[in-house]
Amino acid sequence: MAAQAPTLQVPKDAELLQAQSDLWRHSLCYVTSTGLRCAIKLGIPTAIHHLGGVTSLPDLITALSLPPAKLPYLRRLMRMLVTMGVFAKADTASDGTTELFRLNALSSILVDGVDADEHHCQTSFVLAATSSHYLEASLGLSDWFKKDFGEGPPPSPFEEVHGVPLLDENTASLNPELDQLVIEAMAAHDNLGIGTIMRECHDLFKGLDSLTDCCGGDGTTARAIVKAHPHLKCTVLDLPKVIHNAPAHDVINFVAGDMFHTIPPAQAVMLKLVLLHWDDEDCVKILAQCKKAIPSREEGGKVIIIEVLVNPSLGPIIHESQVLFDVVMMTVTKGGQRDQSSWAEIFKKAGFSDYKIVKKLGARAVFEVDP
Repeated sequence: MAAQAPTLQVPKDAELLQAQSDLWRHSLCYVTSTGLRCAIKLGIPTAIHHLGGVTSLPDLITALSLPPAKLPYLRRLMRMLVTMGVFAKADTASDGTTELFRLNALSSILVDGVDADEHHCQTSFVLAATSSHYLEASLGLSDWFKKDFGEGPPPSPFEEVHGVPLLDENTASLNPELDQLVIEAMAAHDNLGIGTIMRECHDLFKGLDSLTDCCGGDGTTARAIVKAHPHLKCTVLDLPKVIHNAPAHDVINFVAGDMFHTIPPAQAVMLKLVLLHWDDEDCVKILAQCKKAIPSREEGGKVIIIEVLVNPSLGPIIHESQVLFDVVMMTVTKGGQRDQSSWAEIFKKAGFSDYKIVKKLGARAVFEVDP
């Protein structure tokens, strides 16, 4: 005889109304993502920048070459994006009635076409994260949980839905435009904040004579390191298709290869936002190759790891973004975000003797791992 279900405790009136509002928010949060995507596709952040950083809706309509009849609909989109913190309201115009909208810190990193050392536009990251391929993988999550894949690590939901993994040599066969967008998105995401890292962790590279930047992409990070430490011989290792498009540089040595098989020797190896794409077993394999590529601890060998460090003490907003990112990584790759105990266990399994957290920078942490 089946056990009788316990009596459901019905929330009180105020709790019930709050619960309904929370349910709306969680069920409709995709509208924030699609609204953000819409703003980028229309070019709203860049248009506001060219209008001096502050604009009225009529001026924005004109700058975007949108039909004037769309003004009330644009107002509703902007109201939502302001509420969600993507844009900000400025002081009302001198006529006392005209609404003014401005860029804030978030929308400033969505401005295209700015040539500045520390400006790494994040539009490609948003467009990749809100692409139909990512969304289809997310929609297949419940089926993925139900399916028994047998022994060994299961494929990611992305691979299960689309037939090929993301961040793989075969991704281009699924969709070349998506493959290129993801490469651009990773570069934009990984390079954001490199200036902060160099300022806050300048001593991390002191005393080194050589460094290999694994999955260093187009060499943006390596160039920033060499600029701050001109004596340092820097090598960038990445897949052939990435290295093929890297700009020429007379100081940085670009090597096409696979970090699972071999890593160019150096006094230090750096992994910046790389391991989040891989499961624990693969992280151990990658780190084992890093250990082979560096000298002993006594000779100054070390691995520098810059990764997200999941920590509730960072506050609800940052922690929420970390756990959201974790589930995205679980969905589109085999990786994820990790807390300190998980990182410590991986370092130990890879054969490293010790580690320390050099600096915590927002959601990220800079680790120094000793052989």
